[in-house]
Amino acid sequence: MTEVAIVGAGLIGLAIAWRTAQRGVSVTLIDDQPERAASRTAAGMLAPISELHYGEQKLLQLGMRAAQRYPEFVAQLREASGIDVGYRRCGTINVGLDNDDHRALGELFDYASTQGVQLQRLRGRECREAEPLLAPSVRGGAAVESDHHVDPRKLLAALRVAAESAGVTIVSSRVQELHCDADQVHGVRLDGGETVDAPKVVIAAGCWSASIAGVPLAARPPVRPVKGQLLRLKAPAGTPFLRHTVRGLVHGAPVYLVPRSDGELILGATCEEQGFDLRVTLEAIYTLVRDARLLIPGITELELVEISTGLRPGSPDNAPIVGPHGPRGLYWATGHYRNGALLADITAAGVANLLTTGVLPSELAPFSAHRFATFSLKTSQRWPS
Repeated sequence: MTEVAIVGAGLIGLAIAWRTAQRGVSVTLIDDQPERAASRTAAGMLAPISELHYGEQKLLQLGMRAAQRYPEFVAQLREASGIDVGYRRCGTINVGLDNDDHRALGELFDYASTQGVQLQRLRGRECREAEPLLAPSVRGGAAVESDHHVDPRKLLAALRVAAESAGVTIVSSRVQELHCDADQVHGVRLDGGETVDAPKVVIAAGCWSASIAGVPLAARPPVRPVKGQLLRLKAPAGTPFLRHTVRGLVHGAPVYLVPRSDGELILGATCEEQGFDLRVTLEAIYTLVRDARLLIPGITELELVEISTGLRPGSPDNAPIVGPHGPRGLYWATGHYRNGALLADITAAGVANLLTTGVLPSELAPFSAHRFATFSLKTSQRWPS
């Protein structure tokens, strides 16, 4: 018997497990394939401003609060795990390649300014002064110094160590179904037939959250997989390729490049509605390399280290789904889409508070699962084995 069972050992599940165990609660975390978590293939940008889209004001405010508390989160995690998670405060340069791209970015920047966002507009020459490798054709953009990034793979490793050190039991098994009746959760049944008894279950299984058997249809959140493909490149030792994260619009298509302190450069990422397809496709990789080369011609000289795909958990409004919904004792923490790394700790702290006091913090209240109560997700998809 455990007090809380958590399904899913990606960034969100691990962070919730750690923060909940810190409060003296017994926690069991269950996942047979944590390597498939979207966070293993994410770039790790902590960029609520550069990720801003029209109509996402509440998400922007949550992301900005999450970014403000990130340095403390990183410091606490390093103390608990001994692992440096690659947190860098290098800022973002957002650029438009041609006049149409520059105009589209300018309209978004105008919208951002109405939300109290601070950014510095840049002419093309100023963009190249900030990043000398940018192509002469870049028309202009904006600098966002408050955007940072982290290495998600190191973050996953640190959270796992911290969670285990805090007493979390990690079970490598597939959850076959949620064990509940109409009124109360009783735990989960695993693939081998054994059960993990728990009066509280948190489902943090990313894009698979809605397809776990046993969850009442009316309680399933409307999450879906959004495929992303990216490349990991490597600059020669001792050669800093970029000073900032660079995000660009290239003939209307987005592309980003995230530099790590060890010389690694992340190039991504596609956004594809292809279901649970994890194939690497030539078209996607060609498009990323082509567009990145138009922004930064020298990128083709770098070593190609890895090509990977991941499935982001998208929701209808691109915002997370957090809180209780369904039988008593059933909680959700999914749908983080583009912001899993950024929102991991603010989500975890909020869910830990909910589990121990019954109160979901006000900053997470707009993202309650109840906002989709009239949305019925009909799916025959099962959590894959």
